[in-house]
Amino acid sequence: VQLQASGGGLVQAGGSLRLSCVASGGTLRDYGVAWWRQAPGKEREFVAVIRQSSSTTYYADSVKGRFTISRDNAKNVVYLQMISLNAEDTAVYYCAGGRPILSTIRTTEAYYYWGQGTQVTVSS
Repeated sequence: VQLQASGGGLVQAGGSLRLSCVASGGTLRDYGVAWWRQAPGKEREFVAVIRQSSSTTYYADSVKGRFTISRDNAKNVVYLQMISLNAEDTAVYYCAGGRPILSTIRTTEAYYYWGQGTQVTVSS
């Protein structure tokens, strides 16, 4: 399965963006799909996940209430809608697919397919 993330860009603080994660060579609904981000000089950080069976969603505390992860099975895509962006959201955003169990959804090891990343820059 190949994943391709897109939708990043430059946005002012308070603005919104929607990221897309498109899959080829596989069906995304068979996988849990997460968004991760990595800012310069920092470790990769879990952002959100939508699980493979129930489509239950989980979020990092830092984005809860501002970001929404969703999937469109017909289009084989997972979205990350981001609102009220601030400078701390600036990072490269990656989508990742796997079959994590609840205890592993926030670990990189639970995901075996990774997209190439899309840059999100929030200007203050």
